[in-house]
Amino acid sequence: MNALPAFKTKVMPVVVIDDAEAAVPLAEALLAGGIDAIEITLRTPAGIIAIERVAKAVPGMVVGAGTLTRPEHFRHVRDAGGVFAVSPGLTPALAQAARFTGLPLIPGTQTASEIIAAMEEGFGFVKLFPANLAGGITALKAYGSVFGEMKFCPTGGVTAETLADYLALPNVPIVGGTWLTPPALVKAGDWAAITALAAAATKAAG
Repeated sequence: MNALPAFKTKVMPVVVIDDAEAAVPLAEALLAGGIDAIEITLRTPAGIIAIERVAKAVPGMVVGAGTLTRPEHFRHVRDAGGVFAVSPGLTPALAQAARFTGLPLIPGTQTASEIIAAMEEGFGFVKLFPANLAGGITALKAYGSVFGEMKFCPTGGVTAETLADYLALPNVPIVGGTWLTPPALVKAGDWAAITALAAAATKAAG
């Protein structure tokens, strides 16, 4: 499948945007803390607008979209300037949409059968979601012995306290999480606090 764009961070913020006005200062705050990629979810109507604004105004940030659940989402994300996509699961229609639009996709998996299905579609990098419900570090160790070439981005239940343990696994190059952008801080516009969280995560990730 399509190769992901290059970014340095090992910690991917998973962001729910309620107000698109917050998107640019939020992205700038994360970038100041050493995080150069962001997953803005399509869980709210502001998601696509936020992606477009960050893509235009924050050139140092690699912006992608999360929670893609329908094929038409891929075109909307691409047209808004998003350069990668993340889905909570995978279907043949979603894989086809990713190929058609040229948008790199990180599909969500939870079971061995879902990982095999992703491999059959040509994916070598998937999301383990929700990681805490899928077995977390224990599951990833087991999957590493079975699916030696598959890489994972665990998301869902990963915290500031556990991210280093996840990243210590050879099949985990990056983790995702929502703790970097707490809704209360975003609503308050406390960008300094978000920069501090991003800097702490960057340091913990090594």
